[in-house]
Amino acid sequence: MAMDRYVITGKQRLEGTIRVSGAKNSSLPLLAATLLAEGTSTLLEIPALADIRHMIEVLEHLGCKVQRQNEGLNIDAAALEFCDVDEELMRKMRASNLILGPLLARYGRVKISRPGGCAIGSRPMDQHIKGLQQLGVKIKERHGYIEAWADRLEGAEVYLDVPSVGATENIMMAAVLAKGTTVIRNAAREPEIVDLQNFLNKMGAKVRGAGMDVLRIDGADILRPAEHTVIPDRIEAGTHMIAAVMTEGDLTIENVVPEHLEPVIAKLRQAGAKITLLDDAVRVERKGKIHSIDLKTMPYPGFPTDMQPQFMAMLACAEGTSVITETIFENRFQHVDELCRMGAQIKVEGRTVIIRGVKNLEGAFVEATDLRAGAALFLAALAAEEATVLERVDYIDRGYENLEEKYRHIGAKMLRVAPKG
Repeated sequence: MAMDRYVITGKQRLEGTIRVSGAKNSSLPLLAATLLAEGTSTLLEIPALADIRHMIEVLEHLGCKVQRQNEGLNIDAAALEFCDVDEELMRKMRASNLILGPLLARYGRVKISRPGGCAIGSRPMDQHIKGLQQLGVKIKERHGYIEAWADRLEGAEVYLDVPSVGATENIMMAAVLAKGTTVIRNAAREPEIVDLQNFLNKMGAKVRGAGMDVLRIDGADILRPAEHTVIPDRIEAGTHMIAAVMTEGDLTIENVVPEHLEPVIAKLRQAGAKITLLDDAVRVERKGKIHSIDLKTMPYPGFPTDMQPQFMAMLACAEGTSVITETIFENRFQHVDELCRMGAQIKVEGRTVIIRGVKNLEGAFVEATDLRAGAALFLAALAAEEATVLERVDYIDRGYENLEEKYRHIGAKMLRVAPKG
């Protein structure tokens, strides 16, 4: 099936104001959490993205009624009809596995196929499964399906081998209605976990410790619907910051939480960007050259793996040699070959990449292979000489809302072209 493409004319200086949408990686678990209460919850600032649409399809398949009103989504989870999700729906998106915890908490059973998503490396479900089993869930895996059931969830001590975001979220959502107290050790510390805790507590849950590596959850008897505004998308914000640097621009990026961006801000300053922190905005200017830097992706609060491809695009046109080490996903260098088509000098050695900065990137025909690779190629195209044709922008649609509209408004020259026929 032919997909839309972008045609981007590079070397346009970006300036002005750009607003960040709600966080995709927070919206997905929040949508799943609405399954925990009978009645209608309202989530505000949920972005209109492909992944969000897929999650809504999953909720509707289960029997929820979902309505979009202005900036909000109303999700009525009073009358759930199914606890099974078929393979076709699950394969569209990785985060669809987040319905496991809520459905087990409310109904005591669920059957899903193993989920899909971007092919950036193995994202095993073993941490989810192990954690849920400790709460008393019985799990059977066969023919690519996961069946889980429990008569009553019981609080437990759960230790995660790695601080998996999805596993932390799933176990949290299962534990809120379990009998007794659950403690999750080596929990993920991302801002999205804090956002989920805040929503669950508005629903009547008793969760504390989000943002730390130990979470404590006292089970409640019942949860009620609530209203909540999702946090801003820190990865979208970081992408816009790099766009300002790569185009020698001056952008004020609104609707951000600067604390969520600390590792990104530190590395951009090290590379020579001028960054001014405002209340809920950051201003990014570039005067002079970009310098080479070294960086290593780590779980939060370390440098985010979701920003690694975008930084690689920037460092491809920095002065000197940069080194990036990827510790999270083993297959997250698919953008390297495409950047090299644009004149970048990048060498992959295992999980490390050595980047020799070039004076100029050149426009070319390139293709996105996953969401953040697409963002990296988009940034490279903004900075490149002449025009770039970027194929498979459906990947970019998974994580960036109204990208063309936002970028045309700040001076980018780009067209979205649908396939003929």
